[in-house]
Amino acid sequence: MKKILALSLLLISAGAFAASAPRSLGAYLSHATFNIPGNSPYLETYLEIIGNTIVYKQNAGGKFQGSVQVTMIIRQDSVIKDYRKYELLSPELDDTTAIALNFIDQQRFMLENGSYELDLSIADLNVGQKPVVITYPVVVSFPDDRISVSGIQLVNSFSKTTASNVLSKSGYDFVPYVDNFYPSDRNKLTFYAEIYNPAHQEGSTEKYLVSAFIESYENNRMLNEYVRIKREDSKPVIVLLSEFDISRLPSGNYNLVVSIRNKNNEVVGENIAFFQRFNPSVNASALNFENIDLNNTFAQRISSIDTLREFIRTLSPIATEMERIFINSQINAATLPTLQQFFYRFWSLRDELEPEKAWIAYNQEVIKVNNTYSTQVRKGYETDMGRVYLQYGPPNTITDVPFETSGYRYTNNDINSTGTIPYQIWHYYSINNNRERNKRFVFINSSLRVTDYQLVHSDVRGEIQNYNWQRMLTRSLEIQDRDADDLRRDKSRSARIYEQGW
Repeated sequence: MKKILALSLLLISAGAFAASAPRSLGAYLSHATFNIPGNSPYLETYLEIIGNTIVYKQNAGGKFQGSVQVTMIIRQDSVIKDYRKYELLSPELDDTTAIALNFIDQQRFMLENGSYELDLSIADLNVGQKPVVITYPVVVSFPDDRISVSGIQLVNSFSKTTASNVLSKSGYDFVPYVDNFYPSDRNKLTFYAEIYNPAHQEGSTEKYLVSAFIESYENNRMLNEYVRIKREDSKPVIVLLSEFDISRLPSGNYNLVVSIRNKNNEVVGENIAFFQRFNPSVNASALNFENIDLNNTFAQRISSIDTLREFIRTLSPIATEMERIFINSQINAATLPTLQQFFYRFWSLRDELEPEKAWIAYNQEVIKVNNTYSTQVRKGYETDMGRVYLQYGPPNTITDVPFETSGYRYTNNDINSTGTIPYQIWHYYSINNNRERNKRFVFINSSLRVTDYQLVHSDVRGEIQNYNWQRMLTRSLEIQDRDADDLRRDKSRSARIYEQGW
């Protein structure tokens, strides 16, 4: 399942409900791919309209109702493979003071294995505003010669199927959970996936180990209290429907992983869904470093609290969300021993045998980043390029596109030249322990006056996704700066909540 895309690149925060006041249409979109062995793979799209961002008008029955026009186009190499245009109606409201609930639409597209682009356009039919349009890639891949795992569908609720419909799979009707953000009042993470074995032979006695677990997004460490393991016989399709109690899962970024291992304990199939958790009742004390014995440790030798504070600040690019909370909230208030304990625990988790060696190697990279990407106002590790370099390593290739004249005039009075904004594309052959391949980061220089490039798009799981980023290159600098700020705020909902002080 892809990371959620907020259509118009932000989650709209609408005010009080009003029947006729114009507003910006807000929605979430996610998708998952599945396969029907012997038939065809298919793509499922999950579209959630934010109920209080549309206009409601009285219908023939005297109720108030919203209407959204949805257009979906599936393209492959400029050839249209499927096309749908339809009207999506909201639930009816008795009056304009009623709570406007979100509503969901699900579609299925039968597609062969391959790479596609999905064009989505949505428009509020009760107002005269332009449609919201996004384009993003979809990959369908269920090879005939090896085991594969479907997309992981996050589930809001499910029930036994009584009559087959678009929500039905494996005898159940699944109402999708479209957003990948789990607030504090949602304590169950329910999910569905399928595992396909095209090499299955009737009567086979081969066994497989199917596991589902939650891991930290930042360092891929499996959380031992969130693991499901089951031994399964060989089958053409193995169905996995399960859930985790996440009431004690701290705020942060996580991966939900479904994998299958053979008799040699080799991973032969895997898929991952990114999600975020906001759970302020589980605070930074969950880090559990207060009782660490510092005797004869490298952290004990760092006796300057100012030096240690700076060392800890440089850890933010590779820290988990809970570790960042501690860094941001306690860095100036904590005592030297507390900071030493935090610092030692941080590196012990990443290299239990040689934590000091791991720190020294990382610090060498921080020095490189500071020398290369520092600006007048930010140190290198605080910049977007510095963060990406430290988190993922150096890119394999860099495409550097400087300022180019194009006849477009910027609005800033101190810039008379016209053209596209400078940008760089960092290309990684593989990333995240080879789990993701052929990935890119797009950085733009919106100010032209400093070399502080801002990340505006990446196809890496959990990063900012703006597949229409090229449009930002030929806008005025005033608009460009605002768009970049919006992207930073809306990289994830939990990130924005954090900036507001949780």
